[in-house]
Amino acid sequence: MKLIPTSIPDVKIIEPTVHGDHRGFFMETWRASAFAEIAPGLQFVQDNHSKSARGILRGLHYQLQQAQGKLIRVVAGEIFDVAVDMRRSSPSFGQWVGVILSAENHRQLWVPPGFAHGFLVTSESAEMVYKCTDYYAPEHEVSLLWNDPALAIDWPLDAIAMKEPVLSQKDRDGLSFGAAPAYETV
Repeated sequence: MKLIPTSIPDVKIIEPTVHGDHRGFFMETWRASAFAEIAPGLQFVQDNHSKSARGILRGLHYQLQQAQGKLIRVVAGEIFDVAVDMRRSSPSFGQWVGVILSAENHRQLWVPPGFAHGFLVTSESAEMVYKCTDYYAPEHEVSLLWNDPALAIDWPLDAIAMKEPVLSQKDRDGLSFGAAPAYETV
């Protein structure tokens, strides 16, 4: 497994070792001992599986309580995955990182607790699976506005020939960065 740094030191790209031949491939996608080195003291409690079509944007979501760290990977298709630092005490507060994750590149993204997370499907469809360090708690969830000019996230809409993504009502009604509550570490 190879760790690739991002512009936000706490967010990591994880590139597993893939063993392949004419029969297919094998890779280890998660190991407790290796993860303990990346995020000491955190354990996964929930696995999720999501499928979406091209142009669907989900996010940017985070939880003020029961903050979830997420280990994300794509098992079919491709997404542009984004993490926004919502930790007020962080030197990278308000900064974002975007990474292409695909079934072909096998990369995973570690998004620590206290980050808003979202993704745009850039292939015909995409399926992603992700592990969470805490349980989903909709009563503590905040939706950050995907296109807030204060964040200036460079979503690759031109690459998929779209002017606007397909959004849920919750994501259309997301809060601006200035109005969104910051995650406060305990």
